[in-house]
Amino acid sequence: MTAITHAHSGSPTVYLIEDDPDLRESLAALLELSGFTPRGFASAEDFLATGMNDRPACAVVDLRLPGMSGLDLQQKLHDEQPSLPVILVTGHGDVATARAALRTGALDFLEKPVQPKELIDAVTIALESDAQALERTREHEQMRERLARLTPRELEVYQRITDGLHNREIAAELGISPRTVEVHRARLMDKLNARRIADLFRLRMALDGGADIAAPARPE
Repeated sequence: MTAITHAHSGSPTVYLIEDDPDLRESLAALLELSGFTPRGFASAEDFLATGMNDRPACAVVDLRLPGMSGLDLQQKLHDEQPSLPVILVTGHGDVATARAALRTGALDFLEKPVQPKELIDAVTIALESDAQALERTREHEQMRERLARLTPRELEVYQRITDGLHNREIAAELGISPRTVEVHRARLMDKLNARRIADLFRLRMALDGGADIAAPARPE
């Protein structure tokens, strides 16, 4: 089944997975009036078949769907598209299940009948979260691009600087002079847009996903 899209040029996308056509249309109209671009689907399978290329975005998913359940869809998205925020829509009897889904990645859940303000507030928060995640991803890619500009020797020096070694130790390990280490350090800092040694540590921590590394290099 083809997705129902209410175009709103330049606005973020809300994937709306709801099998009740009347509810789907009413929620889509509300979202469109609030400045979003809703894309409606009658089932999880229809949604998954279309791809999720519009970002920033979020998914509003009914817990009870024909075929794949909303809970199963939320889990699949958590495994395969972890950055896509998911808001579950649930009947009163499914609240405990929806709460449990929060522990596996769902951002929020709304009880039926869905209140307009609650929906818009939840969607706004979800889209802000996705926009921030996309920005972090872009920054991460830019960092990797800058790191790829380093020569093999500059990369070796960068790694040892961020392991906490000073110039003399690096020189001894690599079999070069401390002065040559200084030259490589100046060049790699320029390529990485780093003004201070601390910037190199922040870069490595970001690329390592916050992994623990040695303390900043001691003064020369």
